[in-house]
Amino acid sequence: MDARYGHRDLQADIQLVREAPLFQGLPTEAVASATGQVVSRSHPANQVILLENDWGSSVYFILDGWVKIRTYNLDGKEVTLNILGRGELFGEMAPLDEVPRSTDVITLVPTVIGSIPASDFVNLLQTQPLAGIRLSQLMARRLRQVNRRLRLRESDSTARVTDILLFLADGQGKPGATGLEIPNLPHRELSSLSGLARETVTRVLNKLEKKGLIVRDRDLLSIPDINALERLLV
Repeated sequence: MDARYGHRDLQADIQLVREAPLFQGLPTEAVASATGQVVSRSHPANQVILLENDWGSSVYFILDGWVKIRTYNLDGKEVTLNILGRGELFGEMAPLDEVPRSTDVITLVPTVIGSIPASDFVNLLQTQPLAGIRLSQLMARRLRQVNRRLRLRESDSTARVTDILLFLADGQGKPGATGLEIPNLPHRELSSLSGLARETVTRVLNKLEKKGLIVRDRDLLSIPDINALERLLV
């Protein structure tokens, strides 16, 4: 079961999988059984991990990096549904429904992903009620985020970009030296998430930066005062 890739420490990666929110509070034996066949892989940026219509033989955990969940609208235009980062899982629905996957998953940056067999994941849910509750909480949070973004589709551009930043902060924000840190995503990704033109996204980000509401460098975007940013939506 040696799944080392790029000289990674498999045992360390297994521990990272076990630290995912899904497993918190579960019996040690149950977690060990569910993660006994972890495979970890390192992926470059812009690599497709899953494709729509693939069958769900594994469930995936992000150990480091970021991925986007992508689909296409009726006009064939790419639509980014979600951005996921460290500690989050994806690919969990296909094994439960026993149907092909409905979206693509693509890395945004160099990313490390651990996977477990779908059968072990399903067995965990069948034998550990708390795991089902954890998964339900995850799905509910993602649904709330999508609903919020849909409600803001008729708002002005500043509100829509601000909401995306708050959405990313809620899911993956980490305390940093200059505030809550999120990935400084390419403007095309923010454009797809918000439904705005890329030029509009750039203009709004520049305005927010001039006001001191965000601080950007190459890889990270910091939010010094999350409450000040949230007030833009009131």
